[in-house]
This record gives sequence, C-alpha cells and structure tokens, in this order.
Amino acid sequence: MNIKNYIMASLLSMGVANGVAQTDNFKYTDERFADLQMLRYKVHGFEDLTLRQKIFIYHLQEAALWGRNILFDQNGLYNLKIREVLETIYTSSKVDKNTDDFKDMETYLKRVWFSNGIHHHYGCEKFVPGFSEKWFREQVKNCKVNIKSAELDEICKAIFKDDYLTKRVNLAEGVDLIKTSACNYYQGVTQEEAEEFYAKQKAEGNPLHPVMYGMNSTLVKKNGKIYEDKWKIGGKYGKYIDKIVENLKLARPYAEDELQKQVIDKLIEYYTGGDLKTFDEYSILWVKNTEPLIDFVNGFIECYGDPLGLKCSWESIVNFKDLEATKRTETLSANAQWFEDHSPVDSRFKKEKVKGITAKVINAAILAGDLYPSTAIGINLPNSDWVRKEHGSKSVTIGNLTDAYNKAAKGNGMLDEFVYSSVEKDLIEKYGDVCDDLHTDLHECLGHGSGKLLDGVDSDSLKAYGSTIEEARADLFALYYLPDAKLVELGLTPNAEAYKASYYSQMMNGLMTQLVRINIGNNIEEAHMRNRALIARWALDHGKKDNVVEMVKKNGKTFVKINDYVRLRNLFGELLAEIQRIKSTGDYEGAKNLVETYGVKIDPELHKEVLDRYAKLNIAPYKGFINPVYEAVCNDKGEIIDVKVTYTEGYAEQMLRYSKNYSF
Repeated sequence: MNIKNYIMASLLSMGVANGVAQTDNFKYTDERFADLQMLRYKVHGFEDLTLRQKIFIYHLQEAALWGRNILFDQNGLYNLKIREVLETIYTSSKVDKNTDDFKDMETYLKRVWFSNGIHHHYGCEKFVPGFSEKWFREQVKNCKVNIKSAELDEICKAIFKDDYLTKRVNLAEGVDLIKTSACNYYQGVTQEEAEEFYAKQKAEGNPLHPVMYGMNSTLVKKNGKIYEDKWKIGGKYGKYIDKIVENLKLARPYAEDELQKQVIDKLIEYYTGGDLKTFDEYSILWVKNTEPLIDFVNGFIECYGDPLGLKCSWESIVNFKDLEATKRTETLSANAQWFEDHSPVDSRFKKEKVKGITAKVINAAILAGDLYPSTAIGINLPNSDWVRKEHGSKSVTIGNLTDAYNKAAKGNGMLDEFVYSSVEKDLIEKYGDVCDDLHTDLHECLGHGSGKLLDGVDSDSLKAYGSTIEEARADLFALYYLPDAKLVELGLTPNAEAYKASYYSQMMNGLMTQLVRINIGNNIEEAHMRNRALIARWALDHGKKDNVVEMVKKNGKTFVKINDYVRLRNLFGELLAEIQRIKSTGDYEGAKNLVETYGVKIDPELHKEVLDRYAKLNIAPYKGFINPVYEAVCNDKGEIIDVKVTYTEGYAEQMLRYSKNYSF
C-alpha cells in the first residue's frame, strides 16, 4: 500500500505565481527553472521549543540528510556518478560559464537535483539535455574529472541515448515492467521471476501477519541464482545507514519519553539486521507513540518508485505538532467509527472496530529523500495492512507546507482562466483553503484508515494498479464526506455550501488542469494523476444521463460545469463502493479495467488547448522546497547550547553542500 497525499499539493503547486510572494518579511518563492519553481517554508514555532527539543530535532535532521544518496541510487544505476560529474563541471573554474551549453547543463543539473536522478520526478520520463555530448565529453577532459573511459561511455549513453532508460517507472500494460523501468531495484531478473520469488516467500510466511516482502532489498540474479541484497548495516547502502544510525543514537538521549526511545532503538535494530518482522515491531511502537510533540519518519517507506509496488524508496521527515491546528484532526479521529459506519461501501468491507487512528497537523522541520525537494502535504503510515487493522495508524497534515503554498499562490490568473464562472470562483476564493485542509485531513486520517481486506486477500494483489486504486479510495472517502452535515455539526466546515469549492476544483483538475504537467502525446503515468483522472472521468461518464457534469464551450474555450452537486456526491459514493470492493477482494481485473478506461489516455485536442491556455499564465506547473539550515551553537566543551535556523541558503548552494557533506 502506498499512502502519501500529493492530491492537494498538486492543486496548490500548479497555482503558484512566477512573482515573489513575501509575507512578514519571509520570502516564500525562490528561483525558477525548466518547469519548476522553488519555494521556502518557515518552521513556525521552532524558536519556542526547549533546548532539549531543538537538539533532538538537530540530530534527527542530520540523520535525515544522510539518506539522500540512497534515493539517488534507488532511482537509477548511474545517477550518483552523473551527479558527481555534472557538479564537478558546474563548479570548475576551467569551464566557460557564459556558453549556451553550460547554461543548458546548469538547468539539467538542477533538474537532476530536484528529481534525485535523470528522470522527471512526476512523469518519470528521462530528461532531454540541451547540451551536446561532444561538449560534455570535452568538459570532462578539461576538468580532469575522476572517471574511467568505460564509465564515461556508460553515463553518456544514459544521458544522451533516446531509447535507453527512457522511463524510471513504467506502468504500461503488456510489457515486462522491470525490464522497461530504469529504477535500480532489480538486477538481472524479469518481472515473472520477481513475482514468483516473492509469491514463494508469501506462501511460506505468516498469512495473518505478513511482512512487506521485498521492501528493503535489491533483487539480484547472478550465476543463475536469485537472491536479495538487503539494505542494512553491512549490506547495500550500509555506509549511509551507519551515519543515519550514528545520528539516531545522538538524538536518543533527547527523546521526549521512554516509548520514543524504544522507537529509536527498534529502528536501529531494524537498520542493523534488516529483518522485516523487526520493521513491523518498530511500526507498532511508532503508531503507539502519540504523546511527544516531536516525531519523525526515517526509512524505506513508499513503493511508488517500483513498478511492482514492492520496493520502498528511502525518505525522512522531522516534524513537531501544531497544537492549535491539531484540534481539527483530533475531532476527525474521535469520530472515526461514525465515518466508517456511515460509509456507502458494502458492510463486508468495513472495519467492525476502528483502532488507533491518530491525526495531527505538523510543522515540517526538515524534508529528505523521497520527500525532498518535492513533497506531500499529508502522510498516513504505516503501510502494512495488518498493522493498520490491529494497531491503527498516524495521519499528518503538514501545515507549514500548505501555508507556504497558499502564501505564494495568490493572484496568478489560474482561476480566471479555467473556472467556468464567477459563482465557482467566489466559492473557491471563499472556502477553498479551509476545504482543501479538510480534504487532506479526511483523505489521510480516515480515507486511508478505512475499510479492510477480506481474509486471505494479498495486499499486493492489484500489482501495478494498487497505488492508483489506494489513492482513489482515500480521495473518494474525503469527497464523499465533505458535504456531509456531520462536518458542519462538528464545526469543521462553515456551512452546507462550502464543499462545492473542493468539488469544482477536483473535477476541473481531474478533467483538465492537471494535464499541464504532461507533455503532448503522452499518457497519464503517475499514480496520483491517474487517480484524479479516474474519479473525474468516471463521474463525468456516469453522470451523463442526468447531466450531472458537462464540458462546455464558452468564448471558444472549454470549461467544466457542474449542474448537480448532490448527484455528484452520490456518484462519488458509488465509485467509492466499487473501489473498496476491488481493494477488499483483490480484484486485479476490476482495478485494471477502471484505471485503463478512465485514468490513462488523454484527449489530444483538449490537452493542446489546456497547455496553450496555461502557457499564457507563465506559471511553473511543479514546485519544490528549499530546506532551512540548522546550526548547532556549541560552548568550549563542545556541548550544544543552542540551535539556530536560517532560511537564506540558495538552491544550488544547498544541493552542493548536501553532496559534499552527506556523501562518501
């Protein structure tokens, strides 16, 4: 199961203007390049923490930053060497930095930094370099880059050969997904061999408490033998995990309670041995540890980067609770059973007793790995179905990131260009922010925490379609409940009309505006985008008879027009019931049919129109964050007496510092 909410982040990020957004002397927007804009986030309340809490965060963020190179390597075999060579050329005094080739290489390098590799972070297609191979080889020679001739040939092939390593993650139907994906989770094995390998492990394992097979290893075939190269101390990525563990040990004395110390101890035990049962034990302790103000995620977590949905990319976030905003999520958590009981899905697929759902709004202190620079604004963990069923889950909405998006996203013309009329625009301007926050809370806290698998159903049975179905399930849960009178009763929505802002944004994005992130002629590949398209297109199709939603022309432009919001809610409920049935029963064919019918193909004429209209707004479709910088202030004895946080480091400056300080 992949549980990370990019849904609302994508809506927010597409709306960031190209200008400089500044509030209270804090500059939220930074440089822009290619299809990307860099933002900054403020760590609200850090200055009010105690010294112990600041030191705890300091060591945890050091542990987070040491995992960066793991993700680069997971995303592609040549990524680390390519980055090293590009950075050497970029910083060399022997290179003429005024040429077009250098400027194109600079943009390419910044994209590689952003995507943690040579493939687009969202679309997964390989970047096309604007500089020539001849120029690149000349600079390698001029700068005396430490690279062998055979290595240079390999990375040139990876960078410049059009039909080589074309997709980081390929989800196309009817091909070997491992052989056609450039990600570095499998070596020498076919999709069929990998599936057989893990099917055997599952058959021999505990059916009631299955571990997440394969999540922390590279599957290798060598001399005819298939085996797992575990990611642990003494194994693959061991030198980086050593540094992560070293900093976790430094953080441990400053943990806020004994249970949090046990969480750290168990995580270290898991990193040391690589045993997946130990990871489940860690996850259970982590779910139970709800009292501390400060929390963190550090490890191999999400499996979006693996076409088979098994291998988990490395990520980390260090955070602390926003006490005031958390009151909203606590209200949802306290009523989780009510929402489960009143869900429109078949009673066979509902949890009889919802356990351990906790939710909070947090301030991110540092982002790392697969959460940096592009990140979610909501997270729900752990991903193990049986752990969630028996012990519960933690849901977070990352408040200071949402705040940064909102601060930067004012007055860019997006609503004027794509919203049907002033009625919908007024709704979005009036209720959009509050409903977006609530949508995220419902998606993470209750959506991912709802429902259950029937006994004997394999959590990986939906294979390549599993991520899309899971995100659609959580998103539909949120959409179904946004109009509910229960939310007004709980004081979470201002009135019975506010939900229409989210409904319109959802349909407009799924049917039209998310297409600005896709190159003309391509299909929809990314799981979250497929989810949004699936929901919106299914509702459009199934609402035709009653004219619930329609695509209309006005002044030669296409718009989404919602005619019946109540009926649209019913449609969302019907689709939620079907999606939950697919999930609960492991109906692969049902998942495939829904995703392939509604979530993949794009109308080329509409696509071109959307791209042309969007281009005139001069908005970057993707956004990411520059991290704050933490400095430990020490006395003459080397003891930390304060931790300072600053926000002035530039994007390239930060990336080069990370490459220097957190690499071997």
